[in-house]
Amino acid sequence: MNTHAAPHRSGRPGHIAARVAAWPFLFAAIISLAGLLLSYRFFVKTTTGQFMDESALVEAAVARQRIGVQTAQALDVLPLTSVVIAAVVVLFVTLARRRWKEAGFALLAMAAANLSTQLIKAGLPDRPNLGVNTLALNSLPSGHSTLAASAAAAVFLVVSPRWRPAAAFVGGGYAVAAGVSTLINQWHRPSDVLAAFFIVAFWTALAALVVMRTGSSWNVWLGSSMHWASRRWWTALTLLLAVLPALLLAYMMTSVPMPNLDSTISYFLMGVGQIMVVGYGLTCAGTLLLTLAVRRRHRR
Repeated sequence: MNTHAAPHRSGRPGHIAARVAAWPFLFAAIISLAGLLLSYRFFVKTTTGQFMDESALVEAAVARQRIGVQTAQALDVLPLTSVVIAAVVVLFVTLARRRWKEAGFALLAMAAANLSTQLIKAGLPDRPNLGVNTLALNSLPSGHSTLAASAAAAVFLVVSPRWRPAAAFVGGGYAVAAGVSTLINQWHRPSDVLAAFFIVAFWTALAALVVMRTGSSWNVWLGSSMHWASRRWWTALTLLLAVLPALLLAYMMTSVPMPNLDSTISYFLMGVGQIMVVGYGLTCAGTLLLTLAVRRRHRR
């Protein structure tokens, strides 16, 4: 006679009545909030940060001369594109898979991120005068970057686990491209984009906890080999796109004198590197956060 009790399951296939631990998601939200505060503290409140930020914005004119027209056209349709993509995918998943609650929380997180961005931008004071020749008007966080990243996050939350690694890679790349485009067009400094990413990550982590606890009937991991969109190399490639710019940043920070008044492109490249490190780094962390939780639930 088997004395080991089997895991409790409901009548629906794949439903596993297991609670997801809250602390990893709350910890992720705290880390995101800390990233937001540190970004503001360094890039706005210190002379070195202001110089790096402003230099990247000025040097972006070099890239803008080559691809500015194309990126400007993309930015013109970015808000509508972001909303349409998120709305179509979320609506399809909601209607086809009947994930009403999950879709509601994903859209709520998207709205909260964009509202937070506007409130923070309006509430923060002008940039302090620290001797750096820069516009005093506060531009942190970037509204365009928030919209793009939050749209990608909404899709990431409602798709099934087998689709999440691929959805995260594509969505993260979309958000990074949007952030770099705002820099190239000299609309936003790199720190504005970083702040936007951290805001989206904060609300996504909180929404993910709710989604994981309400969507137990479909949040089941069948293994990375069961579907092309869940292959491990999606996450590996995302991590690689975060690590390589980080190594480049470390090299440039140690080899380029600070401040470098003769630089023509170094600070722009560092700004792009910062956007890639944070954008793809948060994307990789989000993928691991949700997929590991699903795997633990499945094994129970």
